[in-house]
Amino acid sequence: MKSAPADVWLQLDSGPCDCAFNMALDEALLEFAPETNHPVLRFYGWMQPVASFGYFQHIADIERATQLRLLVRRPTGGGLVPHDADWTYSVVIPPRHSWYVLRANESYERVHRWIQSAFAHLGVATELAQFCRKEIPGQCFAGYEKSDVLWLGRKIAGAAQRRTKTGLLIQGSVQPQPQSLTRGQWQEAMRHVAEFGWAVAFEVLAGTGPLLDRAHELASKKFSRDEYNRRR
Repeated sequence: MKSAPADVWLQLDSGPCDCAFNMALDEALLEFAPETNHPVLRFYGWMQPVASFGYFQHIADIERATQLRLLVRRPTGGGLVPHDADWTYSVVIPPRHSWYVLRANESYERVHRWIQSAFAHLGVATELAQFCRKEIPGQCFAGYEKSDVLWLGRKIAGAAQRRTKTGLLIQGSVQPQPQSLTRGQWQEAMRHVAEFGWAVAFEVLAGTGPLLDRAHELASKKFSRDEYNRRR
């Protein structure tokens, strides 16, 4: 009997990038999703301390909440997220993939189940929040949303989403707990869970010339400009 064909995902490890380019590359991946035609898992970091904030948030509120660091508006929703030593990732789903038709709460829970399973593979017990607890409005890691990843009652992973006709973009941040784990261990655990739990086959994202050209264009003309970051 033949085994079921693998679900091919593309993988991209960008390493540390500046804040405008990080947001631009995620948006470019979303634009290119129908052409790429496979889900993309991207891991990335930050060249300096940054805070990203949700597409619908007001810059005045953000500036009152955080000082002395670069700010960039995400293409997704959600709240204010500090990026210091966090592990940042994005998932981009093309329109024909089964994830695309999930409701927002379903895709949110699914990506966090994935992270929970990765921590379990590393011997770390976490749980998904069963309800919402607000502490400081607009700040992602103050309190938690339903289905956020909790470790010892504290939120360590959250995400934001955007769905368009070209695909679904999920941007997420993991605050590393316990500190003995490394980014590399977590990334490998994420791949392991997908490969052995969902029969995913990862391939390296290739032919990125036009994609990177578009990302650089978005970085210079959109995500690095006050017209976008201070638009509301």
